[in-house]
Amino acid sequence: MKKIKSIFSLLFWGLFLFGPTHAQTISPPEIAAKAYLLIDISAHQVLAEHLSQDPVEPASLTKLMTAYVVFDALKSKKIDLKQTFSVSTTAWKMPGSRMFIDPKMSVPVEDLIKGMIVQSGNDATVALAEGVGGSVDRFVQLMNEQAKRLGMNATVYKNPEGLTTPGHITTANDLSILATRLMHDFPEYVGYYAIKKYRYPGTPAANDSNRNLLLFRDPTVDGLKTGHTDAAGFCMIATAKRDVPGFNGRRLLSIVLGASSENARAVESQKLLNWGFTSFETLNLFNANQAVFKLKVWKGKDNELSIGKTEPIVIAVPTGQSSLVSSQIEYRDPLVAPVQKGEVVAKMKLKLGKENFSSIDLEALQPIEQASIFGRAWDALRLWIK
Repeated sequence: MKKIKSIFSLLFWGLFLFGPTHAQTISPPEIAAKAYLLIDISAHQVLAEHLSQDPVEPASLTKLMTAYVVFDALKSKKIDLKQTFSVSTTAWKMPGSRMFIDPKMSVPVEDLIKGMIVQSGNDATVALAEGVGGSVDRFVQLMNEQAKRLGMNATVYKNPEGLTTPGHITTANDLSILATRLMHDFPEYVGYYAIKKYRYPGTPAANDSNRNLLLFRDPTVDGLKTGHTDAAGFCMIATAKRDVPGFNGRRLLSIVLGASSENARAVESQKLLNWGFTSFETLNLFNANQAVFKLKVWKGKDNELSIGKTEPIVIAVPTGQSSLVSSQIEYRDPLVAPVQKGEVVAKMKLKLGKENFSSIDLEALQPIEQASIFGRAWDALRLWIK
């Protein structure tokens, strides 16, 4: 049997980690791009989108997955930042944006990462792919395997750098999954995306500036990546972190695909970010592992179970509408031991006014073992009477 209980008039976000849900519709500004997506990272909510599920060519946004695989190799100690990789002829001859390394060089991994991120160097990207994967083909296989693990089901990689290749596709939604996980999984490395200028010693000074113009225009922007090919147009994934009333460190992520110029992608990204910060407010309602509610447990050593989430409970609501949020908890009744820590035992459903807003599974915050045979028998009798 399922029971429903209303709690607090103001509560809670409505999604799984990295599984955004939609806020009540507020019209975003006109965005001059083929597709776009704006996500409140702090609340994991989609605030605005346009054609976010349509297949697109990712251009150098591909390098976010290249970085993910490289960062994973660093975190697992398969490589280290000071380790050097040789530069193959293939890497040296890569067309497009470059770091300007050549086969006479042996370049530290950290410098190759900076060359890939700041200069968007295709030569640095291939050198990393060959160094981590043993070959470009093997590295691309690792990229596709990782995409599947992250749930990027509409993405197929054909190369590590993003040059136009038939079948090399993704979506704005998949890019949001990748960017969010990149920041979450590798906080020790994402600082590279905020570097404004970089040039490897001994290489020409050309192209030493980060192509993310918002790094130079908005002090709250600290990443992430740009891309451009004739087929993809001008693309940008930008993220900004701002302290706002009632919530310190609110982070938004904007994805703009297919803009008309380098400046246009920056202008449209800035427009989305500013709109998101002003049109929605973020509320931190529960801390990680804080009990949202307590449920009665039968046949257990303990008779009460705290439920909540292991990450902070945050919600983004249209500015000025927080008083319209209401919630209910649906839960199993009777709830019978044993209960495992992390087991989903309830669901919270939110409304904004009369509109369904979101829902989330609530987990057991502690395990509850079965009671003794006598305790179970006594509770069985009580349940029968109930």
